[in-house]
Amino acid sequence: MDFASRLSRQPRPYDTDRAAEAAALFDDQAPVLRDLLSGTAGCSPYLWGLMTREAEWLRATLADSPEAALDQTLAAIDGDLSVALRVAKRRVALIAALADLGGIWSLEDVTGALTRMADRATHLALSSEVARLVDRGKLPGLMEADVETAGGLTALAMGKQGAFELNYSSDIDLIVLFDDDRFARDDIPDAQAGFVRATRAACKLLSEQTAEGYVFRTDLRLRPDPSVTPVAMAMSRAERYYESLGRTWERAAHIKARPCAGDLVAGQGYLDRLRPFVWRRHLDFAAIQDAHDMRLRIRDHKGLGGPITLPGHDMKLGRGGIREIEFFTQTRQIIAGGRDPSLRVRGTLEGLARLVDAGWIPSEIADELTGHYRFHRTVEHRLQMVADAQTHALPDSDEGFHRLAAMMDRDVDDLRGELRDRLHRVSELTEGFFAGDDRAVAQMPELSAQQEEMMEAWRGLPALRSERALDIFDRIKPALLRRLLGSARPDQALARFDDFLRGLPAGVQLFSLFEANPQLIDLIADIAGTTPDLAGYLSQNSSVLDAVIGGAFFADWPGQAALETALARALTEADDYEERLDAARAWARDWHFRVGVHHLRGLIDGAEAQRQYTDLARAVVAQIWPVVIADFATRHGAPPGRGAMVLGMGSVGAGALNARSDLDLIVIYDADGQESSDGRRPLGARVYYTRLTQALVTALQAPMAQGRLYEVDMRLRPSGRQGPVAVSLASFRNYQRDEAWTWEHLALTRATPLAGPEPLCRAVDGVRDAVLAQDHAREDVARDVSEMRRRLHDARPRAAWEAKDGPGGLQDIELLATALGLLSGAAGRDVAGQVQAGRAAGLIQRDPADALLAAHATLSAFRMAARLLGPGAPDAETTGSSGEALILRALGQDSRPEAGHELVRLQDSAARLIEDCLAGWAE
Repeated sequence: MDFASRLSRQPRPYDTDRAAEAAALFDDQAPVLRDLLSGTAGCSPYLWGLMTREAEWLRATLADSPEAALDQTLAAIDGDLSVALRVAKRRVALIAALADLGGIWSLEDVTGALTRMADRATHLALSSEVARLVDRGKLPGLMEADVETAGGLTALAMGKQGAFELNYSSDIDLIVLFDDDRFARDDIPDAQAGFVRATRAACKLLSEQTAEGYVFRTDLRLRPDPSVTPVAMAMSRAERYYESLGRTWERAAHIKARPCAGDLVAGQGYLDRLRPFVWRRHLDFAAIQDAHDMRLRIRDHKGLGGPITLPGHDMKLGRGGIREIEFFTQTRQIIAGGRDPSLRVRGTLEGLARLVDAGWIPSEIADELTGHYRFHRTVEHRLQMVADAQTHALPDSDEGFHRLAAMMDRDVDDLRGELRDRLHRVSELTEGFFAGDDRAVAQMPELSAQQEEMMEAWRGLPALRSERALDIFDRIKPALLRRLLGSARPDQALARFDDFLRGLPAGVQLFSLFEANPQLIDLIADIAGTTPDLAGYLSQNSSVLDAVIGGAFFADWPGQAALETALARALTEADDYEERLDAARAWARDWHFRVGVHHLRGLIDGAEAQRQYTDLARAVVAQIWPVVIADFATRHGAPPGRGAMVLGMGSVGAGALNARSDLDLIVIYDADGQESSDGRRPLGARVYYTRLTQALVTALQAPMAQGRLYEVDMRLRPSGRQGPVAVSLASFRNYQRDEAWTWEHLALTRATPLAGPEPLCRAVDGVRDAVLAQDHAREDVARDVSEMRRRLHDARPRAAWEAKDGPGGLQDIELLATALGLLSGAAGRDVAGQVQAGRAAGLIQRDPADALLAAHATLSAFRMAARLLGPGAPDAETTGSSGEALILRALGQDSRPEAGHELVRLQDSAARLIEDCLAGWAE
């Protein structure tokens, strides 16, 4: 569609004489086009000059669509670039202005067109200068075929060009680099010298003012350390700089970075390698203060720190301006983009939309800022169209405001009011996000002499050695201390926080996170005041707090399938085997922490926590197992035969894991007659699966940078410690049929396949089904279970505040449940399913069954709470108030003495019920 049919608005001429001249010059055009041209000429001396200079071209262009005119203009750049680029630039400027003023193009269309022109000009300028040097033999090893990619030279578009947001009269910010891997070491100095000459010549070609005008003012000062580095740098040198010296503002600048000219593939590879610098792995709230400091420095340097007054107000850098919205968006992207790749986008408006999708900002705030941003940018373009001036300042005269209002076809007073309202609103929305230096320090609570002494010692800790860490901590300290000292045991809570603080290797990031999210202060006080174990874990792994504010921390539990999908995605993003294992640890740690926090704060009960810990562990095993196999196969070939599966036993099989559970596993393989693998270093089938199993154990429990996943126990395999760590399907079947003891059949009732080929998992389940289908004499099972109980009780008698061991403990109840499952042939693996199956089979009466299940549920809830709080029995002297509340909640009591009595009562009652049941079977 042509221009005329798509017009939706018209500028109103400010200079009526010039408007009349334009109407006369283009009197052959349709009335709506003539109005557009005369209105534009009457508002902008610059555009009127372009219209007269390009009148014939413009007549032909207006008969087509602006999109076609843009494409044709960019494609037609040829010949003498010093002329051709300038002609193209003024034509693109004219197309964009008319399509903008006439309402044909959106903001994105306008900035996109200007950016495409900048990209094309930069590429042609660089390539032509490189071609000149190649022809003269000044770039070692390069030939004519290398010119299209500029011989490995690439220009990164930064700022608005990088984000396709170039404004109407913008300069372009470039970082020019060359791929030094393309050159022999001895040739790199000559290559750099040549590329420096090419870069300088290209910039001159773009920015020099000639009789034809200029193309783009070009700025190369965003490169690393520009006062001492060459204008074209080796990529390796730039990478080393950012790894060691890169600052937050340079990270922010690289959010928008994009290869725009020269060797685009090399440029993208460079940005990919720079990704860890730009996008930190953990939530980076320290970036807020950095961004705020940057804003203040810009304001001070430009003298823009005063109140909002319209005359001369800077729409870009002033209060409530464009930069405020950009900082607001980019800072949040920096904070979370390392964990959420969806936030790694260049455009401001796209960034706002992605932040909404990820739960970082409300949609209504993003919508409002989006509207303000579009309005601000539109005003900015109108200001620049008047005289092609790189200005962002509102007029400082009434005449200037009347011209601006005419260009926007607005009443001048109405426009002033909207400008004032929007600037104030943007300032309100963004200023609260950036903490200012003048924030008042809240009143400190009163402290005892001992507490004062403890706090004085904090200033020598690693976490508080920097001035910046001290500054942030001093601001959050009053709220933190009020929360700690307001607990039931204030000295103990403060001592626990002291332990936590001493374990921190650094403090800026964590304290910034607390300051930006005050609700975390309550959480940290809860955790620090609960147990040394939790606080110690958190001090060494404080980045797990990222998960608390990561958007979905309090969402519904996703379930095992969704967890597997998420972990698979995280593993795919890692580059090698060790990185995948570390990624799995970091991922699992965050989810493990989430379950613990939800449980501690009463958001879920012990039974739900048990289910979630189990889902997490099963997801980890299911996704780690193929990663281990793939790595092992690179050396020794694919698994012989039908492969191997992982069988979960004990608590992981029964779905009853707690915060400290290890994993009882058995690896079962089926070589299916294949004697060995066929890799580079083949192994016999038995050795192959033995070593593969050992690799799995290492993958799960070896300590790495991100800790370990789970301790692994393989003693439930056939023949226990004496048997091979991996057992063949045939041996497993024969052992269970002919050699297994009763206790091994009882353990098998809880067995659950966790990972491996589906046919093999079904075959192992078939072995379990066959065992359950066998005829098991009640009296024999009763005798064996009674003997097992006696041995267990002798080895681990009941202890105070312990729910697992001794008569009537969890282990006792679960042992009877497996016996009920074995005798009834129950399909279920958990205690409830096995006891209910036993009741249906007449093995236990309804009342004792219900009483046992009730006792098991309460004892399990208590043990879940106790294991969250620490490895041993919860001590009244050391358990914090939140931990005490968790214990009482689990046992349904109001005081510790009552809870202790209830614990003993439940165990005594369960012991009697178990003994009565076994006695009945023996009769």
